[in-house]
Amino acid sequence: MTAIADHPISKRWPAQHPERIQLYSFPTPNGVKVAIALEEMGLPYEAHLVALGDEDVKSPEFTALNPNGKIPAIIDPDGPDGEPLELFESGAILIHLGDKTGQFMGRSATERAHVIQWLMFQMGGVGPMFGQLGFFWKFAGKDIKDPRPRERYLGEARRLLSVIEAQLETRDWIAGPYSVADMALAPWLNALEFYEAKEAVGWDDFPRTKAYVARFMARPAVQTGMNMPPREG
Repeated sequence: MTAIADHPISKRWPAQHPERIQLYSFPTPNGVKVAIALEEMGLPYEAHLVALGDEDVKSPEFTALNPNGKIPAIIDPDGPDGEPLELFESGAILIHLGDKTGQFMGRSATERAHVIQWLMFQMGGVGPMFGQLGFFWKFAGKDIKDPRPRERYLGEARRLLSVIEAQLETRDWIAGPYSVADMALAPWLNALEFYEAKEAVGWDDFPRTKAYVARFMARPAVQTGMNMPPREG
C-alpha cells in the first residue's frame, strides 16, 4: 500500500496513479494556479475534482488533507525529504513546485525574492480584494442596499490594477522572467470577466495589464491548466 492509498482522502478520491502528484482542486482562480504550474513545469499529476460545496470541501476526507477546507491541495509522493508531502495554500504549493523543479522561481536569489514578493502581493491583496468585489458585484452581496462595500472593493481593485499597470511599464511579466507569480496573478485578473466587473473597474484604463493577461492566456500550458480538473469530473 502506498502512502497516498492509505490517506483518508483516497476513500473519496482514489488515486489511479499514486506515483504522480495528486491535485485536489476546482477550476477557480486559486485552483487553476497549481494546474497551470504543473503543466508549465511538465510534472506528471492526477487531478481530482473537489466541488466547492460543503459536502466536498468540508468532508472529513478532504479536511484530513486541508483542515481549512479550501481548494487547492496536493499530495506529492516524492517530497523534498524523501517522504510524501501534503500541502495546502496555493502560494505555498507554487513555491514547493518551483523549488522542486528549479523552474519559474527566478534565476538568482534576488529574482527569487522578487517572485515571492509578487506572489504575496497576489495572495494578500489581489485575491482577497477581487474575491470580495465578485461577491458584492455579482453574487449575493449585490443585493445589499448599502453601496459602501461595493465602492470599497471597486476602489481597491482599481488601486491594485494601478500598481500592476505601473510594474508592467518596463517588463512583460510581473517579477521579471515568467514565474509562479504570473501563474498566481493573471488568473485573478482574468476573473474580472467572470465577475462581469471589467467595465466597473475601468479595465480599458489599464492597457499594459490587458496585454499581460492576453499574453498569459495564450500560453498552451495555461490553456490546459485553466480547465483542470475538468468541471464535469
